[in-house]
Amino acid sequence: MIKAYLRLLMLMCSFSLFAQDYFPSNSGVKSNNSNYMAFTNAKIYVSPTEVITNGTLLIKDGKVVSVGKSINLPKNTTKVDLSGKSIYPSFIDMHTTFGVAKPKRGGNGPQYGASRSGFYWNDHIMPEQDVMANFEYDAKSASELHKLGFGVVNTHYPDGIVRGTGALIALNNDADNSLRVVDGETTQNFSFRKSVKSRQSYPSSIMGSMALLRQMYDDAKWYAAGNVDTKDLSLEALNGNKNLLQIFEAGSRANLLRADKVGDAHNVQYAIVGGGDEYERINDVKATNATVILPIDFQLAYDVENPFLASTLSLSDMRSWNQEPHNPRLLAENGIQFALTTHGLKSKKSFKSNLMKAIESGLSKEKALEALTIVPAKLLGKSNVLGTLKPGSYANFLIASGDIFEKKTKLYENWVQGMQHIITNMNVKDIDGDYNFKLAGNDYKLNITGSTSKTKAKLESKDKSLGTKISYSGDWVNLTFKTADSTKKEFIRIAANTANGDNLSGKAIMPNGAEYNFFANKEVSEAMAKKDKMDKKTSDDSPFMSPITYPNLAYGFTKKPKAETLLFKNATVWTNESEGILENTDVLIKNGKIAQIGKDLSDRSAKVIDAQGKHITAGIIDEHSHIAAASINEGGHNSSAEVTIEDVIDDEDVDIYRNLAGGVTSIQILHGSANPIGGRSAIIKLKWGESANDYIYDNSPKFIKFALGENVKQSRSRVNSRFPQSRMGVEQVFVDYFSRAKAYDQAKKSGKPYRKDTEMEVLAEILNGERFISCHSYVQSEINMLMKVAEQFGFRVNTFTHILEGYKVADKMAEHGVGGSTFSDWWAYKYEVNDAIPFNAAIMHNAGVTVAINSDDAEMSRRLNQEAAKSVKYGGVSEEDALKFVTLNPAKLLHLDDRVGSLKVGKDADVVLWSDHPLSIYAKAEKTIIEGVTYFDLEKDKQMREAIKKEKSELINRMLQDKNKGLKTQPVKKKEKKLLHCDSMDNHIHN
Repeated sequence: MIKAYLRLLMLMCSFSLFAQDYFPSNSGVKSNNSNYMAFTNAKIYVSPTEVITNGTLLIKDGKVVSVGKSINLPKNTTKVDLSGKSIYPSFIDMHTTFGVAKPKRGGNGPQYGASRSGFYWNDHIMPEQDVMANFEYDAKSASELHKLGFGVVNTHYPDGIVRGTGALIALNNDADNSLRVVDGETTQNFSFRKSVKSRQSYPSSIMGSMALLRQMYDDAKWYAAGNVDTKDLSLEALNGNKNLLQIFEAGSRANLLRADKVGDAHNVQYAIVGGGDEYERINDVKATNATVILPIDFQLAYDVENPFLASTLSLSDMRSWNQEPHNPRLLAENGIQFALTTHGLKSKKSFKSNLMKAIESGLSKEKALEALTIVPAKLLGKSNVLGTLKPGSYANFLIASGDIFEKKTKLYENWVQGMQHIITNMNVKDIDGDYNFKLAGNDYKLNITGSTSKTKAKLESKDKSLGTKISYSGDWVNLTFKTADSTKKEFIRIAANTANGDNLSGKAIMPNGAEYNFFANKEVSEAMAKKDKMDKKTSDDSPFMSPITYPNLAYGFTKKPKAETLLFKNATVWTNESEGILENTDVLIKNGKIAQIGKDLSDRSAKVIDAQGKHITAGIIDEHSHIAAASINEGGHNSSAEVTIEDVIDDEDVDIYRNLAGGVTSIQILHGSANPIGGRSAIIKLKWGESANDYIYDNSPKFIKFALGENVKQSRSRVNSRFPQSRMGVEQVFVDYFSRAKAYDQAKKSGKPYRKDTEMEVLAEILNGERFISCHSYVQSEINMLMKVAEQFGFRVNTFTHILEGYKVADKMAEHGVGGSTFSDWWAYKYEVNDAIPFNAAIMHNAGVTVAINSDDAEMSRRLNQEAAKSVKYGGVSEEDALKFVTLNPAKLLHLDDRVGSLKVGKDADVVLWSDHPLSIYAKAEKTIIEGVTYFDLEKDKQMREAIKKEKSELINRMLQDKNKGLKTQPVKKKEKKLLHCDSMDNHIHN
């Protein structure tokens, strides 16, 4: 009766809901319904913090009229008794692509200019894009979301770096867009990923995306001030959308911090779509003040039954499985506002199970409800109509059998804008469970599931499974099953009524036509009772979480190390100063500095280390490295001076720790050699465990990478279409860009308004002697060329790196004042290095050039002391000078020799304690210290290895437990770490 009345009521509502009042009616008499509907005797969650027991919810015309315990109901009110049931506000997903088809790829091959006119110069910037132009309501997807509890979603077009506006859509399958579209412009959407529809090559890296966004904001400000005569519809849209919620799809903790960095530079506070790994640097995430839109795409346990495959799993991957479900709890405990989203889930069905897992891992139910209701409503500016069941809100609510966040709770209905969407028929009795019955002397066990939706049954007798069919309608169950005698095709039929409490009773008809009374007793089996008891015990216990380390992978610190006062006694000290090598000498480190060097030193507060028979040197400095970075090349243009490696430091690269184990304390992370004018460097100290920004030197000297030769003219490129294509063309790129930078600098200094161009700003710094060039180089003709170009524009090249033909032009290099950072003995790996010789470093050194030995390789950098030693063999360089090739000389080239590179009182305590002569192949770094902090200790490393084994064993056992419980697992896939070099291209930003 109630269902019939509801259908009638909804039909009546349709006249007013689905036709806007100014539309003409040609299908009959126009009619308005003015009836109310009251849901009574329910536990009503008006909001996460306001709960009414035995309350009434009154709705009309798709809105909440009133909610409370005692409500005066109008005469024209239909009542629905919900005794024993609960009502919740329906959920909101604020980051989806609902109703939007996946963008189609726009062809192959590079494109260096924009394909559109009247818009921004880069195709991947599309703020003018309106999601409604690509929107088509998807009732099937809506029904899937209904089952998860969602009533409203914010959707957007998932293509490009700036993706345009999003829209807020009510999941009302019985309406049209005139009612469903709550707001057609809610958000401005961003990402680091390029559009798939455009072939425009720039940007080709994360750092390129960041630089493009920064330039876009500068250009938008310039455009808004009326300084541009031409029309730019993209910048107009960007400025027009600035008051909308700005959502940035980052996808990881590292990219979240990068996105916030871009926003901070232009006073934009993004709401950021995270990656579920925010717990790794929770304080850094909190410092952004960003609301996190949080996916809960938790990893499955790995199938670790095969011990050989299991041994290939990294500790970080194993930890991710264990730690990710705790992420929502940790965000909540640290006061970080977040909204939950289905984004990133391969199957939306896993949303509820993952949400339950988060709650089991400590997320409170109140916070979970907030993250699905009031938080997204507030962010979208719709708190007055969404997120709660307060009067005036949309009648968007869920009817459930109980606590919506309990596994056994059934969701019955999802009402959207006052329209009913049935999930599970609450008027159908739930008969799920296990039953026992006897029939003709045989014992049977019956299991029924899905009785309120799609009923299924399993039947066993004498440990044998019997083929069974079941139907359930009204109060009657019809069951047909095969007899236990497999030699006969005979069936038993049962018709049973469900009205007798929890039991089933009726008639059974045997294969011979005989009839028996049938009675099945529903029981809580010992196994179920035990399981419930275990579930309760599990829920009462604190869930296990593997400890978070800094960084959160193998060899990370449980607590970040701190500076100590250290006194090394009786060491052989290589000062790299005029004092030379000092025997049986003490070194005191205090307050992060070298405090004293001498004999018989003492300090009561110092930790004394016996260094008898050991050697102390300054920390090794690698002038040319590509470790600890998420991107190396931005090759979309022939100049990328606007990008900086500082944006993409990877503080979780295990090669940092491996380099510390080789005595390396500082490196210059150089941009690659994809273009003549590359990006800016990051000069860092290897402070393992610190956040990315804390790696960067304070007041770091400004450097940029240039490149010559085969790489920049794309000698091995399959496409081979970007200028320059010859060594002559490379020279013209330099002359052209420096000429433009000179004109830009003059305009800037004139005091007149000028358009800020980051690329030109950087090149002007070179002209003004504020930024230094490290240039990838091989062939003598090009080396001469760049020195002449520099002299033409009044500056000098700082460093030629690689410089394998430096020995041919060493005199000219010394005259120009440029240093050489070379390999010890690499050659013949491509045509332009055919003339390389191992005496190169010695010849340049003897000619008066400041020489360093670099690695350009994550593996070689661990043995730079041995690489330096080769110059003793090839060229007879003294041992002291050879050591300087990897300590003091690279410090000089990086303009850091006043801070590091030698052991001198007052300098930074970047020190290595070696077990043997530092140029010996037998020497091991026993301690590597940076500013008084011991970041590598050989003895502690041994302890860490044992701890790693123990933790992996613990996690493997827990994964095996998951598999034994019947939970899904994922196969182990061996991952190869990609080592980055000069020619490595980014693959993070392509959809």
